[in-house]
Amino acid sequence: MNKNIYLERYALPQTLIQEPAHDDLFMCVVIPSYKEPNLIKSLEALYSCSSTKHSVEVIVVINEPEGLEDDAKNINEESYSLAKEFSKTHSTDKLKFHIIYANPMPKKHAGVGLARKIGMDEAVRRLESVGKSNGIIDCFDADSECANNYLQAIESHFLQHPKSPACSIHFEHPLDGPLDNAIYQGITAYELHLRYYVHAMRYSGHPHAFQTIGSSMAVRCDSYQKQGGMNRRKAGEDFYFLHKFIPLGNFTEIKNTQVTPSPRPSDRVPFGTGRAIGEYLDKKKDVNYTYNWESFEDLKKFYSSLDNIYTAEENELNDIYQNFPDSIKAFLPFESFSFEIAEIKKYSSNQTLFIDKFYKWFNGFKVLKFVHFARDHFHENQTLTEACDMLFEKSLSLNKLSNNKEYLIRIREIDKS
Repeated sequence: MNKNIYLERYALPQTLIQEPAHDDLFMCVVIPSYKEPNLIKSLEALYSCSSTKHSVEVIVVINEPEGLEDDAKNINEESYSLAKEFSKTHSTDKLKFHIIYANPMPKKHAGVGLARKIGMDEAVRRLESVGKSNGIIDCFDADSECANNYLQAIESHFLQHPKSPACSIHFEHPLDGPLDNAIYQGITAYELHLRYYVHAMRYSGHPHAFQTIGSSMAVRCDSYQKQGGMNRRKAGEDFYFLHKFIPLGNFTEIKNTQVTPSPRPSDRVPFGTGRAIGEYLDKKKDVNYTYNWESFEDLKKFYSSLDNIYTAEENELNDIYQNFPDSIKAFLPFESFSFEIAEIKKYSSNQTLFIDKFYKWFNGFKVLKFVHFARDHFHENQTLTEACDMLFEKSLSLNKLSNNKEYLIRIREIDKS
C-alpha cells in the first residue's frame, strides 16, 4: 500500500485485522457493539442478504470503557465469543466477518463515536490495501436488522452515483411486536419527530435537510479521509459526521432498501433513540412533542430574503434585517449578521456561490441551534399531531390525519418515493 496521509496522521495507529483483504473488496460494513446481547441477529441479517457484485467485509468492534462493571463485561465477552464462532462458520470470500475486541477505552473518549472510528479507520486500511479508495464504508448497528437487498442496494447505489460522497439509507423502526406496547408508542412518536424535522427543514428552504442516523448511513472511503474521518463523540456522532458531507453536494439517499433499528430503551448513550425511549418509559420525557412549526416559518421568511441580501448595498442591509422575524433578529444580532454577510459576499463572484456559501455558514448545526433558541424564547414545543397538521397542510398539501402512527406511515411512504 502506498503512503497514505490519513492513515499516517489521523487514523488510530494499530492495524487490527491481519488477514489480507480480498482483491475484489469494495465495501466494509462497520458495526460498533457495546453491551449488546443480540449482536448475532444483526450478523444473521447481513448474512441473509442477496449476494453483491463485489466482496464485502463486516467489521464488528466490540468496545467498552475502562472499569466496566462485571455484568456488562460478561455481555461483551459472550457477544465476542458467539460472533467469533459465527465468523468461522459463515465467512466466505464474498462476505467475510471480522470481530475486533477493542482494548478498554479511556472513560474520557469511550463511546459510540470512538467505536465507529476504530472500525471505519480499519475499513480505510482494508480498502486502501487493495486500491479501492472509492470503496464504500457502511455504518450499521449491533441491534439493527435489514432488508435482504440491503448490501446489493448500497453497492449498486454508489456504482450508479460515482460523484456521491455519502448517503443516508431509509430506515423504519418496528411499530408492533413482542415488546411492551408503550415502547412501540414511544418509538412511533420519536421516529415521527425525526421525519417531521427533516420535512419542516425542507419546507423552510434549507438545502441540507437529510436524515442523519448512525445505523443508516454510508460514505466513500476517499471522502471519509478528506473530511477527517469519524469523530469521537459519545452520542450525536452521526449528526456531526454527516453534516461534514452534506454541504459538499451530491449527497444522496437510498430509498429502495431498509434498515430496521431496534426500538428498545437503552442507557448506552447520553442521548439519542434508546435514551429517549427509556426516558419516555420512565415518564421523564414526553416524546409526543416536537419543535413548533412557526420556527420553520420564521426560517422560511429569513431564507426568502437571500436574493435581496445579495444585491443590497451595505447601507441597505439594515432595512432588510428589520423585516426579519423577531426570533431571527434575536438569534442573529445585526452586527454579527452583517459581518458574516460581508465575508460571504467577499468570496462570492456570483449569486449562486453566495447562496451556497450562505448555507455553509447557516448550516445544519446552526439551524438546530436556532430551533432550540426559538423553542426557549419564542415558539414553545407543540404536539406532534399539531405540528404534522401544519406540515401536511402547508408543505405536503395533504389532508390531515388523526394520530402519530397514521402520520408516520404516510410520511414513510413519501420518504420512500
